[in-house]
Amino acid sequence: MSTEATSAIKVPVSGKSANVSEKKGSKKNGKIEQVQFTLKTPKGTKDWADKDMVIREGIFNSLSQLFKRHGGVTIDTPVFELREILAGKYGEDSKLIYNLEDQGGELTSLRYDLTVPFARFVAMNGISQIKRYHIAKVYRRDQPAMTKGRMREFYQCDFDVAGSHDPMVPDAEILAILVEGLTGLGVTDFKIKLNHRKILDGIFQVCGVKDEDVRKISSAVDKLDKLPWEAVKKEMCEEKNQPEEVADKIGEFVKLNGSIEEILSILTKNELLSNNPSAAEGLKEMQILDTYAKAFNITSFISFDLSLARGLDYYTGLIYEAVTAQSAPPKDADQKKKNAKTDDEDASEYVGVGSIAAGGRYDNLVGMFSGASRSSGKAGASIPCVGISFGVERIFSLIKARLESQQFKVRPTSTQVYIMAFGGGEGWNGFLAERMAIAKKLWSAGIECEYLYKAKANPRKQFDAAEKSGCPVGVILGKEEYPQGKLRVKLLGTGENDDGELIDIDDVVEVVKSKLKDGNVDGVDEVTRLLKGL
Repeated sequence: MSTEATSAIKVPVSGKSANVSEKKGSKKNGKIEQVQFTLKTPKGTKDWADKDMVIREGIFNSLSQLFKRHGGVTIDTPVFELREILAGKYGEDSKLIYNLEDQGGELTSLRYDLTVPFARFVAMNGISQIKRYHIAKVYRRDQPAMTKGRMREFYQCDFDVAGSHDPMVPDAEILAILVEGLTGLGVTDFKIKLNHRKILDGIFQVCGVKDEDVRKISSAVDKLDKLPWEAVKKEMCEEKNQPEEVADKIGEFVKLNGSIEEILSILTKNELLSNNPSAAEGLKEMQILDTYAKAFNITSFISFDLSLARGLDYYTGLIYEAVTAQSAPPKDADQKKKNAKTDDEDASEYVGVGSIAAGGRYDNLVGMFSGASRSSGKAGASIPCVGISFGVERIFSLIKARLESQQFKVRPTSTQVYIMAFGGGEGWNGFLAERMAIAKKLWSAGIECEYLYKAKANPRKQFDAAEKSGCPVGVILGKEEYPQGKLRVKLLGTGENDDGELIDIDDVVEVVKSKLKDGNVDGVDEVTRLLKGL
C-alpha cells in the first residue's frame, strides 16, 4: 500500500525552471522519501500558450492558405523514421539527428526535416507528380538560441513540387511562394540569396577541387555568412587539406553577389567555367530562371550569391535561403561567445536568427529510395523535386519583436462577445439558460462568444471576465428587458459609460456582426494587422 502526495506548483508559461520537491509514493522506514528534481522543459524546447499561440496559429493559417492557392495538398508522416531512411542525407549535419532506442528490433530516429520523409513517401507510394505541403515539428540536436527562434524542437512549413516539368518552371513558382509567404506575414526587408549547385560544383572543379572533396568544400563555403573569408580559407586549407592556390581561386568566385543578370554576365565570360559541363548546365538554367523571376515580379528580392552552398547533401540544382538584417550574428558575437558559460543552454546572445526560409532542388533524393521494396512490391522511379521550407519559430521571433515595439492588442483568446445577465431581487434566476440560448445563436452564426458558468452571476464579475478575455462586444440580458424580447449590445473597452444599444433579440446576430466590423481598423482585426505588419 502506498500513499501519494505532490506539492502545489504554479508553472510559469515562460518555461523558467523551478526546483520542486516531489513526495514519492513509497515509504522508507515509515517516512515518505523526498526526491529533488528540476521542473523545466528539455533544452531547446518551450511551452507555447496565450498570445504566442494566437500568433503562431495565425502564421500557420497564412501559409496554409498560400499553399492551397498554389494547388498544394497536405500530407502527414510519422515523427520518427527508420534510421536508414535518414542516414547519409544531411552531410556534416547528420550528427544533429536524434536517435531513438531500439524498440522491438527497429532502429529509428526523430525526423530532422520534412524533405527526406516526403521523398520516402513519394518513392513508397509510386507517386510521379504531386504538389504537397506539410506543417509539422522536426528535431535537431543543435545549440539552441531560444529568443532567435533557433530550437531543438520546431515547426517547419514545407511546400514541394515533385514530378518532371519544363526546366525552372516549378523552381520559379517556389521562389514566388517564398516571396508571397514572407510579405504576407509583413516581412518585407528580406533578401533571397540563391545559387546553383551545378555552377558551384563547376567552380570547384575548375579551381582544382577533387570530386570526392566537393561536398566538404561546399560545407566550408556555406559558413561565409557567419565567418570572414580568411577563416573559411583557413578551414579549407588546414582542415579540408586543400592547397592554398585552390582556395584563392575559389575565393575569387564565392565573393561575387548581385542580380541574376549581373552575375551571369560575369560568369558566362569565364571560358573555363563556360566549358565545364556542370557549370554550363547551371548557367543555362539560371538564364531561364531570370526570365521567369521577372514574370513573377520578384527580382527585387533576389541576390545571386555564389557564397551560398547549403550544407545538406541532397541538393542538386537551384538552392536558396531568405535572410533579414536579424539573420546575421551581432558584431561582437565572438567576444560574447568567449564570455558565455560552457554549460550555457542558450546561445541567443551571440548568434543571429539565421535564414527564415530555405530550400532547393533535389532531383536524386527520391531515387535513393527507388530500389527499395514498396508496399505494392514494385520499385519506384527517381522523381525530380524542388521545395521551400519556412522556419516558423524564426519568423515568429520577428513578428514577436514587431508586437513588442508597436501597439498591437493581441488577445490570448478568440472570444469576440461576452454574454451577460443583469438583475436581482425576488424571482431572479440569473438567466443562465437564456444566456445559453443567445450563445447558441451566435455560435451558429460563426461568432466566438462566452458567458460565465454561474447561474446568478455578479455583474462586476461578468465585466471582469469579459475584460480578461479582451472581448470587444458585450451582449446584456436585462431582467426587465429580455422578457419583452429585447437585449442590449455594448462596445467594451471604450471607456464610455453607456448602457449599450437596445435591440430586438432576433436582430442580435446582425447587430453583433456590425459592431465587430466597426471595431476593426479598416475592417482588419488586430492579429491580421500584426501578421501583415499593417
